[in-house]
Amino acid sequence: MTTQQHSRVALISGASRGIGLAIARELIGHGYRLSLGARNIQALKAELGPESGRLHYAHFDAFEPATSERWVAAAAEKFQRIDALVNNAGLGEHVSLMDDNDEALDRLWAVNVKAPLRLTRLCMPHLEQTGAGRIVNIASLSGKRVRNAFVGYNMTKFAVMGLTHTTRHVAWEKGVRATAICPSFVRTEMSSYTNKVKPEDMIQPETLASLVRTAIELPNNAAMAEMLVNCRLEDTL
Repeated sequence: MTTQQHSRVALISGASRGIGLAIARELIGHGYRLSLGARNIQALKAELGPESGRLHYAHFDAFEPATSERWVAAAAEKFQRIDALVNNAGLGEHVSLMDDNDEALDRLWAVNVKAPLRLTRLCMPHLEQTGAGRIVNIASLSGKRVRNAFVGYNMTKFAVMGLTHTTRHVAWEKGVRATAICPSFVRTEMSSYTNKVKPEDMIQPETLASLVRTAIELPNNAAMAEMLVNCRLEDTL
């Protein structure tokens, strides 16, 4: 990395715990400046310490579009650039095929699809200015194949793949590269419901965080559209 003033600036949503927190620790440990969005700013301070020249915290709630606008504007004002966006915040609410639950479906679409799209739109002018902007969408293997009954989650993760590839298509000529990282079970609270895989056999958040950094740091002429990450054998992938 270069000097702090010229080091890359990354925005990470859902950064107060789990995968998002691991990504934040990985990037700041490699010289990045970070703007972290979460519903609970105090949780960010408890995990990463107070704000500084390298750390900026913002209230971000996927259900409140105005928080996205305020966050991106504040980050751009503080750092005068945005090099990368990591759309990590996600909702794992379980809605099965025969569940008539529009409210839950609306929540899943708001968090898993509409919020990442909104942040992508807001960050895009800044990412284009760098000539090497990066967007990493934390998707899921449930966006590539289906092995459960959670139709709402599966549909939204397939939509994230559509968002990623559309972003690649639209922004390629401006040097922006988009990558979808699709993990199987990650050892976080969201995966605690399953007994199919032991926690110690799941993907570690720190491992996934290192892959996010890889996606950000690949050159424009070696971009990866998708990273599929398995913790067990996947016969169809």
